[in-house]
Amino acid sequence: MLLFRSVVGKLWMTIIALVAVVLIILGLFLFRYIDTSFPDQSGSLLNTAEKLADLYREHGGDPAFAESAGEILSAEDAGVAVLELSKPMGESLLAFGGSSVPADQVFSKGEQQAIRSGDRIKASYRPPGEEGAGYLLVTVPAMVQDGDTLTHSLVLYQSKKSIEDLQSYVKRIFVYVCIVGFLLTTSFGFFLITRINRPLIELQKAAENIRTGDYKRRVVIHSRDEIGELGTTFNLMARQLDSTIRDLQLQKDNLASVLRSMADAVISFDTDGRIIFLNPNGEKLLADWSRYQSDEPEEEEAFEEPENVIPGPLRPLFQSATEGTKEIAARLHVEKEVWSAVMAPLYSGETVRGAVVVMRDVTEEYRAEKMKTDFVANVSHELRTPLSMLQGYSEALVDDIPGTPEERKELAQVIYDESLRMGRLVRDLLDLSRLETGHMEMHFREIGAHQLLARMQRKFAALCRDKGIELALAFTPNAEIQIRGDEDRLEQVLTNLIDNAIRHTPSGAAIRLRSYPALLKGEPALTLEVEDEGEGIPADDLPYVFERFYKADKARKRGSTGGTGLGLAIARNIAELHKGVIEVRSTLGKGTTFTLIVPLK
Repeated sequence: MLLFRSVVGKLWMTIIALVAVVLIILGLFLFRYIDTSFPDQSGSLLNTAEKLADLYREHGGDPAFAESAGEILSAEDAGVAVLELSKPMGESLLAFGGSSVPADQVFSKGEQQAIRSGDRIKASYRPPGEEGAGYLLVTVPAMVQDGDTLTHSLVLYQSKKSIEDLQSYVKRIFVYVCIVGFLLTTSFGFFLITRINRPLIELQKAAENIRTGDYKRRVVIHSRDEIGELGTTFNLMARQLDSTIRDLQLQKDNLASVLRSMADAVISFDTDGRIIFLNPNGEKLLADWSRYQSDEPEEEEAFEEPENVIPGPLRPLFQSATEGTKEIAARLHVEKEVWSAVMAPLYSGETVRGAVVVMRDVTEEYRAEKMKTDFVANVSHELRTPLSMLQGYSEALVDDIPGTPEERKELAQVIYDESLRMGRLVRDLLDLSRLETGHMEMHFREIGAHQLLARMQRKFAALCRDKGIELALAFTPNAEIQIRGDEDRLEQVLTNLIDNAIRHTPSGAAIRLRSYPALLKGEPALTLEVEDEGEGIPADDLPYVFERFYKADKARKRGSTGGTGLGLAIARNIAELHKGVIEVRSTLGKGTTFTLIVPLK
């Protein structure tokens, strides 16, 4: 059955069918001609008889001529006889096979009369007791005397069996010729078709190689005919396709490299929301977002297959982009992160076939922007209060509202305290600005950690006694640890931490200063801790305590001796300039511990 599926088989069977049909039609016509024309041999016999009669007359009626002619014709199962019309018809004998038969038994009386009259007749005869078709006979006048008297008539006869044998022989020859011609024709046709089909097979194999990705395959050109031109065109197409594929692959690799190197997350979806492409950052983001659900009530399921399903936070944006067929930009707030997302539809002609989203983590920018806004608001608030007090009390003094010297002195003291507060705020703002811009001048030298803590204890001892707070040191005596740092800036950090601890520690509680060796990023370091027994910091506020103007106690009002809200932000920047870290841990109602870790070198 495979033969009929191939071009060779189809063409070969077509040629076989055409040759067979032609030979069958030709055979039918030829057999019909043989069957209808060969039995009618009387005309041919009559012509032969006329010729023999002329020769007989030329030989003057020599009986030996008739005998010689009969011997020659006997090879063709035929014979010749001369009837002497002057004698009774029965005396003339005709030899059929091995027997002689009188002429009056062969011809009927009417035929005998016609022979005597000189007519040319056609007759047939079958000897008694013999099987077969019999004989075909013709008679022609042979000798005429006295001008018009017919004396001899020549009879020529031939067996009908020889005619049938001739028919069969001709038919067999035709059949043999047809068989040989059919075999030769089909063999030559198969050979020719195979030669023609060979380049097509090579083309098919080359096309299959190209389908599997081998664009280097070429076909060998065997001729310059149409098939050869087809092969040449195929090779040209393969070269162009190879060049196009290389260019596309190069562009694809370049695009993939660009997408892989992008810090942004790039994800594309089809119209059903299934993911068709994503870069590494998009894959990571998708894995993180796969646990989030959509905000829409009808889409409450969790997305457990991030590689196949669009995550919930992007679904509203995806629907808006695909339905509105326009680019949409939005900010997505996912837990504590903020993402800038730009979703644009993908087109196939005029039809939307999906969407692509580019997302960037703008959490830091968002926080910086919010911090800037809060910073301006806080600075305005911090400056507004002392300015208002300065303006109000100064106006009271100008208008001579206080009636006694004590009242005027009290107003002047308030103005003085608020001016000091404004000075501290401006100084802290300048320090923070220098630290963040890298313009703060640092003086590094060897510092004794224990001496630094002891000095800080002496500095705040009087204040702690007044408030009823114990200020204790905890370090190993005679085991001084030397660190390299800016002593003034480290003292500024500890001053801010101890000042905060004193303001938030009730009377009767304790504040402890500790130092002990540690490791920071695998290198020797020193840990300085300030631990208080105050009210503590709520867990939600801990990540933000080092931000500018952040207040863990939202209801707290700073007095004249209150801080500016910039101390912890300054402490963090100073720690970073020392290649160290500052950390905080707190338990609400029990106390807070600030830890400063500074490398020894």
